[in-house]
Amino acid sequence: MSTVIARTVTRTVVPIILVTAVALLLQGHNLPGGGFIGGVLTVTAFALIYIIYGLDYLEEELLHQNRETIIESLQHGIVENYQIAFGVGLAVAAVSGLVPLLFGGNFLLQDHWYTPALPVYGELHVASALAFDLGVYFVVVGSLLTILAVVGSE
Repeated sequence: MSTVIARTVTRTVVPIILVTAVALLLQGHNLPGGGFIGGVLTVTAFALIYIIYGLDYLEEELLHQNRETIIESLQHGIVENYQIAFGVGLAVAAVSGLVPLLFGGNFLLQDHWYTPALPVYGELHVASALAFDLGVYFVVVGSLLTILAVVGSE
């Protein structure tokens, strides 16, 4: 049973955590951050929602998925979506490492580009390591949320 203060703090803090996670993910190739820490922060936001509101709230109110039993949820519910995120992230990370081999480079060789000046942001530096970081992000989010959901349901 959570208090009104805990629910209010969660509603305020979760969006801030998610925005910070995305910012750390995007700056990972130039500054401290990257897919791992961005994924851990994202899972922290989900863990806070689990603790304060419960898994049922996340599934039914936020993701609009209905479940019958805990076993059914673990087999076909939100956990399956987490496992898909893990698999997709692993594939993206592996493919991002293999693409330089097609162009005669080494495995995980990094390249970067600069975009023309954008209206609000200015010049944007895009590195190929962003694809690898994105894959790591989804691997971390998928694996940690699977662990949280399975352990939390017991």
